[in-house]
This record gives sequence, C-alpha cells and structure tokens, in this order.
Amino acid sequence: MERLIYNQLVLWKNDERHKPLILLGARQVGKTYILNLFGKQEFDNYVYVNCHNNDFTTSLFRSFDIDRIIVDIERYSGQKIVLGKTLLVFDEIQEVYNGIASLKYFCEQMPQLHVAVAGSLLGITLRKGESFPVGKVDVLSMYPMTYMEYLMACDKKNIVQSLFECDWRVVELEQEYLTNRLREYYFVGGMPEAVNEFLSTGNLKKTRQIQNDIIDAYGRDISKHTKAAAQRIRQIWESVPAQLAKENKKFIFGMLKKGARAASFEVALQWLVDAGLVYKVERCKTPLLPLKFYADSSAFKIYLLDVGLLAAMAQTDPKDILLGNKVFSEFKGAFTENYVLEQLKSIKNLYQYYFSKDNSQLEIDFLLQCAGKIVPVEVKAEVNVKSKSLRSFVNENDSAKMGLRFSMKLYEEQGWMTNVPLCAVEAFMKKMTDDE
Repeated sequence: MERLIYNQLVLWKNDERHKPLILLGARQVGKTYILNLFGKQEFDNYVYVNCHNNDFTTSLFRSFDIDRIIVDIERYSGQKIVLGKTLLVFDEIQEVYNGIASLKYFCEQMPQLHVAVAGSLLGITLRKGESFPVGKVDVLSMYPMTYMEYLMACDKKNIVQSLFECDWRVVELEQEYLTNRLREYYFVGGMPEAVNEFLSTGNLKKTRQIQNDIIDAYGRDISKHTKAAAQRIRQIWESVPAQLAKENKKFIFGMLKKGARAASFEVALQWLVDAGLVYKVERCKTPLLPLKFYADSSAFKIYLLDVGLLAAMAQTDPKDILLGNKVFSEFKGAFTENYVLEQLKSIKNLYQYYFSKDNSQLEIDFLLQCAGKIVPVEVKAEVNVKSKSLRSFVNENDSAKMGLRFSMKLYEEQGWMTNVPLCAVEAFMKKMTDDE
C-alpha cells in the first residue's frame, strides 16, 4: 500500500546534507514496511537489521568505531555496504543499548551512508544512560493511514489527485462514493493490517479482530514498560471513548475514579502521549500568535491515534458505522472529531489547540496555527449545521480572519467562514500550508 510519507523519504535520500534518519511512530503504523519498500525501490541494495531479541546487536554498539560496526554488519548480513548506494535499516533500535547514541557517530564518521532507523519515541526517551544525538539526526513522524491514503489503497488515485487540487466539482460528482468510503474509514481506520484485511476480504469480523489484537498488543506494551504505573495508564487509555462521548470533550480526571487528581496521573498520561497512542490537544486561552505562549496545560482533550481503534474500543457495532448516517448523526460527534484530528496530525507545521472561554459556553473545537495564521475550526458530523460559536469567535477576534467548518456539506465560501467537506480535511489543510 502506498504511503504519502514515501515522498519525504525520497527527499531525505536526495539531500546532500542528509543525516541518519529516525522514523518515529506508534507500533504497527507501518514504519518497517515503508522503510523496506523504500530500500528496495530507491537503492541498489538495502541491509535490514532487527535489533529486537537479536544476539548479534547486543554487542554491536559496544564502541562507536563505525568502520568496525559496518564490517560486522556486512559479515552478519552477507551484503556489501556501499556509500550512496546502500540503505542501512535498524529496526526496533530502541531495544539495544547505545543504538540511538551511535547515530551521532554515523553522522560524523560516515555522513555519505544512508542510515534509517525505526523506533518509538517512547522507547527512545526511556533509554537510561544514553544521550539523544541532538542535531545529528533527521526525524520524520509516521501516523496511521489517513483517509486520502485509504482512498489510494482503494485504487482511486484520480479522486485523490482531485481532492489534493481542491477540485470541488469532482468532489460534488463523487459525493456518494466519498461518503461511503468515509463510513468505511470510520470503521476500518488507518492501521495498515486492518485496511489490508478489509479491502482484500471485506470480512468485518476479521477486521475487528485485527483491531482488537492491536489494542491487546498496546496493552502488553503498557505492562512491559511501566509495571508500577500500568494501572493508571490503563485507566486513562480505557477511558478515552467515554471522554470523547461527552458533549464537552475536555478530559476529566474524575471519570477515571472517584477523587482522581491530575498530579497522580500526569506521568501515566505522558507515557501514552510519548508512545503515540493518544494525542493531547491543549486549550489556548488567548488567540494570539504563537499559540504555544497561551496554552493552558491544565485543560486539554485526548484523542485516540486511530478512529478505527476508537470504534473497536467503544465496541461499536460495525453496521452502525457502515449503514446509514448513524455514525454521523449520533455518538455526539466523537468519531468525526477524532477523525479530523487524525488527518490534521499528518500535516507538518500545523499546530493544534482548542479554544474556550472561562466565562461563557463558547468553545472552538480546534484552533490551528498554520502558515503564520490562526484558523478556528468547527467540526460538524452532519449536513444540518449551525456555527454560532464560530461566528462569534471570528467577529470578536481580529487575529482570525476566517473560520473553517468541516462537515458533511459540500464546499462553500460564506465570507467569514468556509465550509469544507469532511472527505477533504487533509487535502484542504495541506494545500493551505503548502500555498504559504
């Protein structure tokens, strides 16, 4: 399956000043697959070394003599490593001591070599006694497949191209098709194994089983890495569907257990964020640039990394998602808001917050910092929409020249606000960032 991050990998390869690349992301989002595909298609040869439970790698980085390390890998793999022609891939590099630290020396001693490693941010930050090679590596983040990538997997590249070009005529002509695929995406999500199963067989039970297996694997990671805090991490993790089902989606610690306090769960929450399993969107108190200056870390919303996993964790009946408009009209917009954030996270240099006032009910679902602009965003799961809060926000804040509404309606410009179809969230926002 094609992934849009592939183009960024090609740019990295062709950059004369490239550094060792760290490809970060949650488990099972496709990091190993895309690096192996990239190695096969873009290099004369690629050498793959899996550091997980591998006796060979336990002593590979005993010193930072890169020439010695290369010789050892050549003997281990039976392949010659040629500068500029070979991609050297280390998978699960966080599993081996000094693996991450060695990248500094690859950068300094052998800059011509293309080295790429796959790992989780969590695993990398947990390595005790090692220093992160700041300034000596390039970093890319990988997420579950977006809706656009799902359409590509459906072999609809022509529609994808039209969406990226914001050709609203094509979007209108293909509205029924795009809506049906969007229902599927809400059920399947973007985990590559689940996407492959559904598109290959259409088997709902097997697709849901794959999702449950992934959720179980994350549960084992929770137990493996943090035995002391495992219970608190699980409490937060398992509460996400209920937190999103509220009308006000602000995260409430009191929903975890009676009397729960933020201070007791901060480390547990950060573990989930670092693992890439949840996305934390902080409140912004004042809509001025840069939004980070006005972030309120005590108030935030939590979203799951993948809308399909959200559906599985919520034990939602597949037919309630795939048939009719129930998924859009009910569930208090939980799936739609999670879906929108999932698309936004895939876009570089796009920063997400939300806005609310202390003294009123006014709340803006997302407040984006994009290309030097503040963009207030309202998310609606249906066709019948009202945008009272968004209009008030735009009228009251000179910093926001225009509002955005993502909904099931077709594209429409209304002067103070632009309505963008839900199927075009990623395409529209990427064009907005690229055009600046």
